[in-house]
Amino acid sequence: MSESERWQELFGPAGDGPAMRLASASGDPGAGAGGTDNLKYSKGPWTSASGTAGDLRTRAETSRSVLGRGHGGVDAGAGGLSSVAALRGVLTSWEERLRTVRDECEQLKGNLLTVAKEMGESETAVKSSLKGVHVPGTADEKR
Repeated sequence: MSESERWQELFGPAGDGPAMRLASASGDPGAGAGGTDNLKYSKGPWTSASGTAGDLRTRAETSRSVLGRGHGGVDAGAGGLSSVAALRGVLTSWEERLRTVRDECEQLKGNLLTVAKEMGESETAVKSSLKGVHVPGTADEKR
């Protein structure tokens, strides 16, 4: 596909004015994927993502704890081996990584919940502000 063809696909044929549209939108301006609705927001995905971040935070902390317990008898059972110091370094490195994951997931969980709240409030405000706007429908088209 040439650049010109791609341009026409995005913006429509030359001379018809701008026709840029979302790939997911139907050919009807103002219609959503089903042809009847405008874009809609749902806080469900944001809240769900926040829950997933919280779950990952819990799993990272659990893994860090289990990892530490699993190395509990290494010093006594492998005393004198040079690999014990290397193993301790690996343990420390993984514990730090898991702490970082845990902390980042905690922050992400809060940020996602904030977005869900703000988007929900924005949606409510937009709906409220649009209540007085007349949108021509099929009843108007019959006149």
